[in-house]
Amino acid sequence: MTQRNCHERLRSSSAMKRVHPSADWPESWRRSYECDLQEIYGQVRNRGYFYAYDARRRNALALLTEALSPGARIIDIGAAQGNFSLLLAEMGFDVTWNDLRGELVDYVRLKHERGALHFAVGNAFELRFATTFDAVLIAEIIEHVAHPDELLLKAARLVRPGGYIVMTTPNGGYLRNRLPRFSDCPDPSVFESVQFKPDSDGHIFLLHTDEVHQLAGKSGLQIDGLRLFTNSLTNGHMKLSHALRVLPRSLVERVERLTQRLPPVIARRLLVQMAVRMKKPDATARAALATAA
Repeated sequence: MTQRNCHERLRSSSAMKRVHPSADWPESWRRSYECDLQEIYGQVRNRGYFYAYDARRRNALALLTEALSPGARIIDIGAAQGNFSLLLAEMGFDVTWNDLRGELVDYVRLKHERGALHFAVGNAFELRFATTFDAVLIAEIIEHVAHPDELLLKAARLVRPGGYIVMTTPNGGYLRNRLPRFSDCPDPSVFESVQFKPDSDGHIFLLHTDEVHQLAGKSGLQIDGLRLFTNSLTNGHMKLSHALRVLPRSLVERVERLTQRLPPVIARRLLVQMAVRMKKPDATARAALATAA
């Protein structure tokens, strides 16, 4: 899929099948619908939330579509209300939705119109499949687990040699981050009782770019692309949310592009999010690495 086609599909994402709340909906559906109102149905109340979400979606899906063609098998881990899964299925990919919350399956089915979409309810650490995938998507999940190294290793086992893992997560190097580095924690198991909680209240570690390189290497993966994006204006941090109400989106996006061109040492402090594509080496690549060593 070309980048132009990918971007055109994303621009029309607000056309995703509209669902309407019912009095008998469970609470998890209602919470998901409240997010969907902003994320896919265009009822934006918080511009910073929407801009940041849209940037994550565009960067994650771009990293996938740059590397894979329609028909490729992708598993979306911790997929929640399934918006990334649904978009990928509509783009022609064969998608497996995964989440701990099995009650969300029927909510995702309500929004599903076309494309290959399968469901695998369960803990990502315990998933088992007969065959591997062409790619694993981990969007805003790794910061919610006590053992991000084990999650990445599990994802590496789910993907075929030559396949990819695409991950989005908050940038631990951002100047407003106060959470600990995973690499500085002597016993991550102390956080097991509070892992898997949703939203930013459930963040345990926010990975720094150097940690991502380290964790990828330990999982037998190669970094194939790393992007930092979303500045304080874009997501309305530091009391800039009021400015977003009056500034045209074109200006906000221009500032965003400028900050992405900053030298890496500055960008790591000023940009809020990261998206990473990691590749699992195939036999040829492993042989080349062994020869070089």
